[in-house]
Amino acid sequence: MMFSYAFMQHAFLAGTAVALVAGAVGWMVVLRRSAFAAHALSHIGFAGAAGASLLGVLPLWGLLAFCLGGAGFIGALGERSDDRDSVIGIVLAMALGFGVLFISLYSGNASTAYSILFGEILGVSMGDVGVTIGVSLLSLVALATLWRPLLFASVDRSVAKARGVKVGLVSVAFMVLLAFAIAISVQVVGVLLIFALLVTPAATAQLLTARPLMGVAASIGFALLAVEAGLTLGYQFGYPVSFWITLIATTNYALSRLYVHLRIRHSANSRRVN
Repeated sequence: MMFSYAFMQHAFLAGTAVALVAGAVGWMVVLRRSAFAAHALSHIGFAGAAGASLLGVLPLWGLLAFCLGGAGFIGALGERSDDRDSVIGIVLAMALGFGVLFISLYSGNASTAYSILFGEILGVSMGDVGVTIGVSLLSLVALATLWRPLLFASVDRSVAKARGVKVGLVSVAFMVLLAFAIAISVQVVGVLLIFALLVTPAATAQLLTARPLMGVAASIGFALLAVEAGLTLGYQFGYPVSFWITLIATTNYALSRLYVHLRIRHSANSRRVN
């Protein structure tokens, strides 16, 4: 039985917690068109994890530290949309430089760097599970607290600012929240595959519904499906879990696009007949 093994129990607990946060925060990432920021923060987090490994500290703490630092910097200096990409690119390049330095100085097992890049959900300890669940709960509470002003600022920034919403502060707060989501998601799918959980389920949900709460629920559902089915297939067939998660998430997106296309085509044909 799959759940008779402690490592599978740990993987499902941590994976479920990560999917909840990635699905909820990812929906807002797609709405705000912040996919590049999510991509950049994951690579910034890689530098932090590499530095933590060099110091003999749990990589998750390095991930959190660098993701939070990068998020604060990007949120504070890139408030205007015409500045954001430039600021993100500069911070990303600097962090990757540090990452290369830390990896070159690291003399330990190369599997640590590999797990940072591609994820190693089957290797999480009970301590990692506790940290992951704690960070996930804090992130969900923070998102719920920030939801109304964040949604308002994301849909119409100018009107939100005119109505007194502090859009700059909201932007920084969201970037910090995104940093937490990325830091815990990396241990599941890794730096290079972060879009599989943080962007793909949310993009799939937004194809199917424009309602915010329904969209978030659908995004979480798709993220949970990808993680739990990916873990099950990884256990059964032995291939990397992150591969299965990515494959399932992408397949869901492709099928959803096909469904929307067929629905639009059917509606168009119905109007012609009438």
